[in-house]
Amino acid sequence: MYSQFGLFIDGSWTQGTASGEVISPVTEKSLGQLALATVEDTKAALDAAARALPKLREMGGFGRADALHRAADEMIRRADEAARMISAETGKPIAQAGREWGLACDQFRWFAEEARRIYGRIVDSRVPGGRFEVTREPVGIVGAFTAWNFPAALPARKLAPALAAGCPVVLRPSSQTPGVAMVMVDCLRAAGLPDGAVNLVVGSTGATYAPIMADSRVRKVSLTGSTRVGQQMIRDAADTVKKVSMELGGNAPLIIHDDADLEAALDLTVPTKFANCGQVCVTPDRIFVHDSLHDAFVDGFVSRAAQIKLGDGMDPDTGMGPLINGGRLAEIEEIVADAVRAGAKLAHGGKRPAHLNSGFFFEPTVLTNVTDDMRVFAGENFGPIAAITRFSTEDEALARANASDMGLSAYAFTRSPDRARRMSAGLKAGMVGINSFALAASEAPFGGTNHSGMGREGGIEGIEDYLDTKLAQIVF
Repeated sequence: MYSQFGLFIDGSWTQGTASGEVISPVTEKSLGQLALATVEDTKAALDAAARALPKLREMGGFGRADALHRAADEMIRRADEAARMISAETGKPIAQAGREWGLACDQFRWFAEEARRIYGRIVDSRVPGGRFEVTREPVGIVGAFTAWNFPAALPARKLAPALAAGCPVVLRPSSQTPGVAMVMVDCLRAAGLPDGAVNLVVGSTGATYAPIMADSRVRKVSLTGSTRVGQQMIRDAADTVKKVSMELGGNAPLIIHDDADLEAALDLTVPTKFANCGQVCVTPDRIFVHDSLHDAFVDGFVSRAAQIKLGDGMDPDTGMGPLINGGRLAEIEEIVADAVRAGAKLAHGGKRPAHLNSGFFFEPTVLTNVTDDMRVFAGENFGPIAAITRFSTEDEALARANASDMGLSAYAFTRSPDRARRMSAGLKAGMVGINSFALAASEAPFGGTNHSGMGREGGIEGIEDYLDTKLAQIVF
């Protein structure tokens, strides 16, 4: 499955000298042998990126834009291949995989156009005959680290703006889901970028992460991962004063107010909560429902959750696939058991499905009578668990929703424009959805606050972290 790719260094695919295995979360069997990088491979990728830096800059914004559009064209041509790779590696339904690849294509389209709009400005000087020129330059080599849950969207959010800005990239995708990143990099190869502009290495922390973080030529690192890993990256980046941007964990609150459209809220919330088996950083984890709607909301939620078909994502009838690995499955089981021991009520699910004899499957689960101090509520569960609690007043809901160190996304449903504005202003998060969960778009800035990270991906803000600002005072 991976033999046509491998490591991508200095414009060429190579199988390297070490190998590992990628396991299907659906069958628990091998999907294929994966080339793993050594320290020397990663250093070679960094050397190639250093040679590519002046070539990317010489292309100019218009040249880089043309290359990114060609890459997007190639990605669209290979959409079926990519969707099947995503589904095979993650187990997510093929329709969700196809939509993810489409979002990745859109990132390259958007940032191709942003490459043409890297503006500077002229500022009057106080010195007679002088003026200030403010210009933007690529920050330098970028180290990009991505997680397994969105193996196409996450690399695209880093590769597209970095290349648009003129920065060569060494990409290190998750070794659990490397295949679609390889397809994406191969599309960039076909687009005619300079050798070394894009490099891909997969392997252990010591063989990949450590050399990238230690190399002073790497001027920026971007991470999508856990808060714990992000904290370590910040510490490691300090040694060489690298710029950092990171999208970390989430623990999103959802407030269902007494004036919400109940059916619309249920129709949107249930598929959102169980998309990708709940392994989504912006999914609603903490669901606060007004007393007047609580019982009806729970009944509607359970009814819809019970209709979700579990199975292989390649089956077009599948509504939810498995968790990514056995470790995640064991952790989800423990989170549910801990909540029940603490007094939560199991309204639906809560166990491995009896009819599936292999794979890391767990039923769509609904917990009620949840309190704010329970593990399922206080931390990111990152699984197919809907934890529901009651509230009485708007002030109470807002205070409880904001009682978290995380600040990635937050949501509310209401029919009141005034309340919608209060929620938008009052919820502490980098992104707020009112009557909607649709936050991820290439034209909009994506990212969080507090322990959920720093920097933004997407929108006009997405290219900023890949640019340095230079000031020149010119006097004649």
